[in-house]
Amino acid sequence: MIYPHKLLTHEPDNPMTKEISHVVIADENNGIGKDNQLLCHLPADLKHFKDLTIGFPVVMGRKTFDSIQKPLIKRRNIVISRQEMQIPGCEVVHSIEEALQKCETEEKVSIVGGATIYRQSLDVINTIYLTRIHHTFEADTFYPELNPDDWEEKEKEYHEADEKNPFAYTFITYKKRF
Repeated sequence: MIYPHKLLTHEPDNPMTKEISHVVIADENNGIGKDNQLLCHLPADLKHFKDLTIGFPVVMGRKTFDSIQKPLIKRRNIVISRQEMQIPGCEVVHSIEEALQKCETEEKVSIVGGATIYRQSLDVINTIYLTRIHHTFEADTFYPELNPDDWEEKEKEYHEADEKNPFAYTFITYKKRF
């Protein structure tokens, strides 16, 4: 098991702490997917996701990789799978711990799904970048409920629906309380 304090490069109150984050888009009920696909298409969120992750490793489960169908460009792609497999352009590992060990020299690591990977890594992250879609969809996959005592909202940016983005949404950044 990896302990969160062992993942930090410095003391928790030092701003140089290694960032290990979840990057997630969820509806009002924490729904994140249906039939291994996102709940909707929001181009603004795709740009936000790219801005947050480009140049850094992304860690995802195999089912999430299957939904994307190719490695994300300009990012180190690490896929967690129970199976022995090779995926061109990706590093395949068998646990969150192994994925994070491969990234121990990186200053930032983004965990990008799916639900099982989010649940398994909730104790080792220190940041959550949540895009909250202001709508409720039929979903079969959900982001875990957060304990408000563990997380502090640091930033919030609301956006109305527009011609490209059919639903209103908010970009929210949470930091773990140490």
